[in-house]
Amino acid sequence: MSDPVDQTAAWRKSSFSGANGDCVEVADLGDAVAVRDSKDPEGPRLVFARNTWAAFVADLKNGA
Repeated sequence: MSDPVDQTAAWRKSSFSGANGDCVEVADLGDAVAVRDSKDPEGPRLVFARNTWAAFVADLKNGA
């Protein structure tokens, strides 16, 4: 299976990342969003459909 996250993905740290280095990074892939651990940038990534990610973030903001 090919990797949906190519080398050109622009990763950014979550605005809620702590100063201790425990960070989550996200990359906009157009119709999807990828998530990885900033301490292991070559490690596994999760890829979510954009609408699934948006629903997850909305639930977090609403305290679900």
